[in-house]
Amino acid sequence: MNSVGQQRYADKVVVLTGGTSGIGEGCVRVFVENGAKVVFCAKQGEHEVGEELEDELNTKGPGEAMFIACDVTQEEDIKNMINKTVEKYGTIDCLINNAGDHPSHRPIDDFSAREFRDLLDLLVVGHFLTSKYALPYLRKSKGNIIFNASLVATIGQLHAVTYVAAKGAVVAMTRALAIDEAEHGVRVNSFSPGNIWTPLWNKMANETGDPQSMIKFGKHAQLMGRMGTALEAGRLCLYLAGEATFLTGVDIPMSGGAELNYGTKDRTSQSITPTSTGRPADTAMF
Repeated sequence: MNSVGQQRYADKVVVLTGGTSGIGEGCVRVFVENGAKVVFCAKQGEHEVGEELEDELNTKGPGEAMFIACDVTQEEDIKNMINKTVEKYGTIDCLINNAGDHPSHRPIDDFSAREFRDLLDLLVVGHFLTSKYALPYLRKSKGNIIFNASLVATIGQLHAVTYVAAKGAVVAMTRALAIDEAEHGVRVNSFSPGNIWTPLWNKMANETGDPQSMIKFGKHAQLMGRMGTALEAGRLCLYLAGEATFLTGVDIPMSGGAELNYGTKDRTSQSITPTSTGRPADTAMF
């Protein structure tokens, strides 16, 4: 636990979506450890996990945690979350738009328009609405917004056209909103994770039939030879929220160098070598 002198976001109010696992949970833990009052949400079906995390962190401190069930594809849920935050704390200093999901990897032929629209509702429209309803309070506090984008928004990804397109929209929205909100003193930034070890990554690896090979491949995609952690993502968001006071409209790669150097990228039919599971050997998940 940090001492008072070491708390880097003491008494600030943070709203975070998708906070019960993975990067979201890492952010909740880091911000509470640094003295913040964190309101975090997840869908109704995850309320038990959210309440357990709330109890654990309120016992440890030094900050506070409050869980609210909220489906970010539902506008009324978002309004309720923002209203309850302001009712309790009177302000909002930081919004972290983190809620998301990654569909299974498949070519465009196998995605439906309905699936694409649903993903856009989650990854783009949900972020838009949460920002819209938090901004009246962020303008008063001269606060900031952080979007969880993805490295693949920049470099692309095999068999993930809907996800890449949605995350590309998140990066574009970050820049556009930063321009609009500068007059109000609100900073808007994003970070783009590469391979971060989360329950979602583990789930997708298990779907391959050879999870250990997939995990090994995922680690080797980084120059650093490992995946990032959720707590490392939380510390990056803490920096963006509390210390990066001259950054706005910026997307920060959190990739371990995954996008650097040459690699095997030839996608012509004669060059593709399947793994033992039938997945192309150059498939990576971010």
